[in-house]
Amino acid sequence: MPVRPTEAVVDLSAVAENYRAALEIGGRPAVAVVKANAYGHGIAAVAARLDSLGPHMLGVALVEEGIELREAGIAAPVLVLGGAYGGRYDLLVTHRLVPLVFAPEHLDGLARAARAAGVRAAAHVKVDTGMGRIGLRPAELAGFAARALLTPEVSVEGVCTHFASADLEDPVLAQRQVALFGEAAASLARAGLPIRWRHVANSAALLALPEARQDLTRPGIMLYGYLPFPAKSCPPAAAALSGRLRRALTWRTEVIQVKDVDEGTPISYGGRWVARRRSRIATLPVGYADGYPRRLSGRPGFGNAEVLVRGRRAPVAGTVCMDLTMVDVTDIPGVAPGDEVVLLGAQGGETVDAVELAERAGSIPYEILCGIGPRVPRRYVGA
Repeated sequence: MPVRPTEAVVDLSAVAENYRAALEIGGRPAVAVVKANAYGHGIAAVAARLDSLGPHMLGVALVEEGIELREAGIAAPVLVLGGAYGGRYDLLVTHRLVPLVFAPEHLDGLARAARAAGVRAAAHVKVDTGMGRIGLRPAELAGFAARALLTPEVSVEGVCTHFASADLEDPVLAQRQVALFGEAAASLARAGLPIRWRHVANSAALLALPEARQDLTRPGIMLYGYLPFPAKSCPPAAAALSGRLRRALTWRTEVIQVKDVDEGTPISYGGRWVARRRSRIATLPVGYADGYPRRLSGRPGFGNAEVLVRGRRAPVAGTVCMDLTMVDVTDIPGVAPGDEVVLLGAQGGETVDAVELAERAGSIPYEILCGIGPRVPRRYVGA
């Protein structure tokens, strides 16, 4: 039972609306990506809401995440994107998880597990078209297809790749990858391996690169209400659609102490923030152990984030601690213990979003959202 007032409030109706928007904009079925604890929003609850909408597939990174979904009663097909199976192909088969395969040993291990269970396993081929991470190189496809045709226990039903420029910052590279992907799919077909599902389009490509929308799309960050583009380089087509997305998560806490300090008083570790006037300092029960980055500290060389109190902005004062953070509320009248503080989300007419926090922390919105730790309870609304 939570005692501390720090929590992440997740609006599942926003996730559902964003998923419907992804289907409409993409114009085809989708793999709804819920890896990394649904980008920090809570994998079981988010997947259950999406499952009620009948997704084509849910996308996870780990076998462990797939098992978590099955144990939560999620029935939708689950695609495991991470490629780290540790030889536990029996878990993939037992829990009806569909892995990406890109090595002969994947086919062999999956086939053995399928034979032992008396079933036929499914898999998707991962092709490396420029990311340089996991996947078969184009020259390896024909040999892999020949091996797959000799492995009847495994149905290779899909082929996919991943953009090296996830936000399409380099459109020429993205277009080249789409072209290479088309050649790869054709190579598999020539080798006699029938492929039902081709997919390459992440949120960015779904929104702004129509040629990347193959048989399936793979919306991720947009399901949670965020565009995958930096504000300065957001394509007009995507910007026009941004109003359709709803931010799904609010990270909130409450003031636990307010104190008046004299000019010259140092605050937090190292005393690197010093009051330039008589000030009021509010302490919040949240810190970097919860995923509020230390890079947001209010001191020279750091991002100096702001939080929302009584509908106004208050800057972080001093170094963000492991469990506590101080903010300067001198200019906000009447702040008292028990007042709500929004770290991420809206309050009154103000908003602090993951884009802003990422810019101040020198990071990206994905890391801010995924970094909200497990000791921050998730509370769900809009189910």
